[in-house]
Amino acid sequence: MYRPVWSEEILAEMAKAMKTKLGRSTAEVAWRKQQMNHAFPEAVISVPPELVRAVECIPDEDDRHVLAAAIMAHADTIVTQNIKHFPKDCLEKFGVLCQTADDFLVHQYHLRPQLIFDKLDDQAAGISKDRAYVISSLKASASEFCKLLEVHTL
Repeated sequence: MYRPVWSEEILAEMAKAMKTKLGRSTAEVAWRKQQMNHAFPEAVISVPPELVRAVECIPDEDDRHVLAAAIMAHADTIVTQNIKHFPKDCLEKFGVLCQTADDFLVHQYHLRPQLIFDKLDDQAAGISKDRAYVISSLKASASEFCKLLEVHTL
């Protein structure tokens, strides 16, 4: 349904956020990065510095690498909680949307609801829990998605 992509700089930002905002250890961060790269070895892309400098319509210079990575990967969507950092008029020039994780998951649900339920069940089985547990664990970051799932649970 989608193809995740990231650059080394995006992974570095993720690692920093995991440590500072989520209190994760260096080992937990390393494990997460290893799992991501193992599951999606084709996801890592290179971004030329010239492209990062060229996307001046992104107000914060520290965020330009994200749009540059999306352009290099021919991605349709940037998924981030910081949507205010990615002005719509700027992204439209490059054919890219910006969505929160919640909005992205709601959109994915509307594309293939049964596949979403199957994946939630797979995730639950992987941690010896049920679908309700997985949905509950997502509520803080994807509340609208969880409401949609609860209404439409089979």
